[in-house]
Amino acid sequence: MLDPIFRPIIHKPLDAVGRWLAGIGLSANQVTFAGLGLGLAAAIAIAFGDFAIGLLLFLLSRIADGLDGAVARATMPTDQGGFLDIALDFFVYAAIPLAFAVYDPSSNAFSAALLLASFLANGSVFLAFAILAEKRAPVSDFRDSRSIYYLGGIAEGSETIAFFAAFCLFPSAFPVLALIFGIICIVSAIARARLGWKKLA
Repeated sequence: MLDPIFRPIIHKPLDAVGRWLAGIGLSANQVTFAGLGLGLAAAIAIAFGDFAIGLLLFLLSRIADGLDGAVARATMPTDQGGFLDIALDFFVYAAIPLAFAVYDPSSNAFSAALLLASFLANGSVFLAFAILAEKRAPVSDFRDSRSIYYLGGIAEGSETIAFFAAFCLFPSAFPVLALIFGIICIVSAIARARLGWKKLA
């Protein structure tokens, strides 16, 4: 929901850094893998209770997630790079709730499981739509710079980053925060499914 607001704001500075990274020889895929490494390191830190370090590493991983696309735009975007970007995003977004469940299974496991289930529902809906949308030329006309077109929703990247940051800042509140975000994501998945059904009619 907030992504369309923030995307134009961060687009220019990301592109400037992306051009610089491309100029020193880094590829978009290298930045994507760096983001994955930072995200998984964040999950490990969280699992051991180092929430401040986990938050820092997670935020750095999300910066890398924005920069890989900027590097690609400065060089040559590829389908392989787009695939890698979104696939590894799912790895990171799955690892963080799992890390909280590992840290305190008795308190966090149920909320983490619900949140992961809601992520699976959203991922299934918008990736299934993206596959079918590629068959329809009008969709490509408003896909913007993303590698695939997927349906927007209440919970997108900005909301996920905000909630994950809140998890790290207030770890004792994880069960409640994750439950709230999981419900938001489930509502978002239902709304995406309804909108996708209409668009593909």
